[in-house]
Amino acid sequence: MNINATLIIQLLVFLTLAWVTMKFIWPPMIKAIDERREKIAAGLAAAEQGNKALAAAKAQSVGFEREAREHAQSIVMEAEKRAQAIEAQAKADAGESAQRILAQAQADAAQEIVRAKEVLRDQMAGLVVSGAEKILGREINADNHADLLAQYKAQL
Repeated sequence: MNINATLIIQLLVFLTLAWVTMKFIWPPMIKAIDERREKIAAGLAAAEQGNKALAAAKAQSVGFEREAREHAQSIVMEAEKRAQAIEAQAKADAGESAQRILAQAQADAAQEIVRAKEVLRDQMAGLVVSGAEKILGREINADNHADLLAQYKAQL
């Protein structure tokens, strides 16, 4: 064979292979790449939305915590006022009974403060769970997360 015939045959084989590739191989490959690109874009959008929801949940939990602390402070102030009122009444009474009443009032005030703090801790845990339920759109089971809630109570 001569060199011109060989080049022409090789050119025909190359053009045939290029045509088959462009017709049957290239379109499914491009389609798969586009589908993968769309999945990645959807995943990134979902991740961004999750990050925004997390930031909103953190901001809301900070608000709940602030409200709970303010409420706790008002309860503590009320308990201190009660203790002061009882103490003033006890000072008006004379002798040993006055001291006994004062000690009882201080004990009652301390118990009231402890009880109020415990109630606030429980309310705060409920508010956090409720806020998280609203944000996440699903129920958070307090029994399953009792350890976590106990840690939050201890921190408060």
